[in-house]
Amino acid sequence: MTHDPAGPQAPENPHADLLAVLPRITQLSAAITKGRLTERAADAAGLALDRPAMGVLLSLRTADRALRIGEIADRMQVVGPHVTRQVQTLEKRGLVRRVADPHDRRASLIEPTGSGTEAANRYVTSLLGWFAEALADWPRQDRDDLARLLTRLADDVTARLARFETDEETEAD
Repeated sequence: MTHDPAGPQAPENPHADLLAVLPRITQLSAAITKGRLTERAADAAGLALDRPAMGVLLSLRTADRALRIGEIADRMQVVGPHVTRQVQTLEKRGLVRRVADPHDRRASLIEPTGSGTEAANRYVTSLLGWFAEALADWPRQDRDDLARLLTRLADDVTARLARFETDEETEAD
């Protein structure tokens, strides 16, 4: 039997590349949270809204149509009653309104009012301005790569998580 002077070799970690990225994802999340980026953007936009209400308004802003409560909840990855409370707050502030669902008279859709759209646009402008400043020294190709890769990562993670939920629902039946 021969003796390896370097000692036993640990099996190569098949996820070493991802393990190196994980602390950076955590760092980015912590920096955004600790830096209160969403709150600062809301303040800069003149909005006294909490993060969940802002999430509803942004979901509506990025949609190409009015949405049902359940659709907003899906986009935000929260439960419907949570969205209902936020919609009620936004309605009282005149930022969203309920409209009849043309496909189901029993249901209503939520859409931003003109004021809601303006508020969401101010918020997005503030948020994007912050990120633009952070990336100002990056070459155009690096910014394009970041956008492409983040989009791909978000889409793939979302799709994978949706499959988990579908599998769990199938197992429960």
